[in-house]
Amino acid sequence: MTKTMSRTTFIALTMIILGSWLASLIQTDNGQVQVSDIRFVGSAGQTMSALLYRPQNATVDNPQPAVLAVHGYINSRETQSGFAIELARRGIVVLALDQTGHGYSDAPAFAHGFGGPDGLAYLRSLAFVDQQRVGLEGHSMGGWTVLMAAAANPDGYESMVLEGSSTGTFGTNEGTPTFPRNLKLVFSRYDEFSALMWESPIADNIIETEKLKTLFGSDSPIEIGTRYGSTTAGTARELSMPPVTHPGDHLSTEAIGDAVDWFNETLTPDASYSKTNQTWYWKELGTLIALIGVLMIILPICDVLLKSTFASVVVAAPPIYDVTRSSWFIIAFITAAIPILTFFPVQTIAPLLLPPNLFWSQSITTGIVGWMMVTGAISLVLFLIWLKFFQSNIRFASQCGLGDFDELIRSLFFASSVVLTLYLLVSAIDFFFTIDPRFWVVALKPMSKMQFFQFLAYLPFILGFFVLLGATLHSQLGKREASTASMMMINSTVLTIGFVVLLVAQYVPLFAGGTLLIASQPLLTIVALQFIPLMILIGMVSTWCFYRTGSVYPGAFVNGIFICWYITAGQATQSVPFFN
Repeated sequence: MTKTMSRTTFIALTMIILGSWLASLIQTDNGQVQVSDIRFVGSAGQTMSALLYRPQNATVDNPQPAVLAVHGYINSRETQSGFAIELARRGIVVLALDQTGHGYSDAPAFAHGFGGPDGLAYLRSLAFVDQQRVGLEGHSMGGWTVLMAAAANPDGYESMVLEGSSTGTFGTNEGTPTFPRNLKLVFSRYDEFSALMWESPIADNIIETEKLKTLFGSDSPIEIGTRYGSTTAGTARELSMPPVTHPGDHLSTEAIGDAVDWFNETLTPDASYSKTNQTWYWKELGTLIALIGVLMIILPICDVLLKSTFASVVVAAPPIYDVTRSSWFIIAFITAAIPILTFFPVQTIAPLLLPPNLFWSQSITTGIVGWMMVTGAISLVLFLIWLKFFQSNIRFASQCGLGDFDELIRSLFFASSVVLTLYLLVSAIDFFFTIDPRFWVVALKPMSKMQFFQFLAYLPFILGFFVLLGATLHSQLGKREASTASMMMINSTVLTIGFVVLLVAQYVPLFAGGTLLIASQPLLTIVALQFIPLMILIGMVSTWCFYRTGSVYPGAFVNGIFICWYITAGQATQSVPFFN
């Protein structure tokens, strides 16, 4: 291993250990809160998963208030850690639930009240929970989950916080001045889902909708920060609107502080200190440091394996065919533009053409894979045209970095070993620290058995896409005089810049007081946020492996296996797969 790789390995491992330790220290409040990974059986016999935050003072002899906290669609229990940490620090037991079909809870998603009634029943069954002081908190679809719990057990909770959510959506009961009990609504000023949630295209204008006024029992527009109703009677209502986006609630001290304040008042925990006294963001920093460390160590792992067990993966490098400056920019523009032009339409249509079934059971993953297939097909046609009419001196696949079948198999075993090493590292972090390397909604998690079989079902298509991406990228955009580091930066920029432009185009109108440019695509816009760090990583790994091995396959397979793991472990499973 070179000095550079040795130094990178040392830094990465240090970041992983220190980041994980910091995150664990913060989420346990320096040992004052016990965080446990639990499973329990739901009413339909399904396995439910959750993180249980138990403050030290919550005992059988001294039961404490509790809150059921639930994440939104295509997230998992850790997404609510900001809320869970701050509530647990104040002596409140928190059950951060994986909705059905999410995280480690059994599929299908949306079933059994999203898992909400079972989560509330389990929380109330704990001997160290004061059943008279139970609250409900949910973000986005998690709000619908806790509404289902409230409807199933109207006397089983005292108060509720809906974050970026609404009543009367997706089968939940319509809100009235008496249902749900003692409600705090936190709905951000730039929430992308305001039309779905409160029938207002612009989030700021939800205060004027009949739906919200009915919930608050008012004939006039709702005033932010004004108390409506009575906590004693269970009819209290209050609205706050932090200046963030829908997923931004998870990184907002104001949104989290508003929830803390509400439960301080309605559940009266022992330690009801100010909502400004928050520490959760240090945990977020810790998991970010750990995540960066995990990603940094990918290339050192590749380097070690290529110098030992998989030295045969290295082959003669294909020649670099420089193109003219103007042609290079045209190719780069097309490479950046095609994925963006197809991103919304294909991912909208693909799950409709192939609904969740016994084999491919994740709608979002199906959409992403369909987008990859269409994008790849367009790129392949353009690539063949380029070879035929503009680069006729490239006559063989090997000249594009595509070797024979033996080379493909060796590369597949190499890539599997690289990602398996990463997977074991992430599993060790989960085992020792009960955290996952993440930032915001970008997270690496060990897979459940169900998710592993989804991984196998989608993997061949994702691998094919990355092989094609590598062949076109390195054949068309290579520069003969450029260093590997320069090409890593160039290719990462080309792959990423289209997503940056897309997100800027979407969010500038929203932050200007309007709606997303394409207002019908709030979910996929939020999904696109994750592609910025992913595309940077893909460009770096693909390029480094290509120039290190002379072949497209190693980088394509490392990227394909890694991205397939990342996607399938983080998505909702809408139907029970054949292999469950």
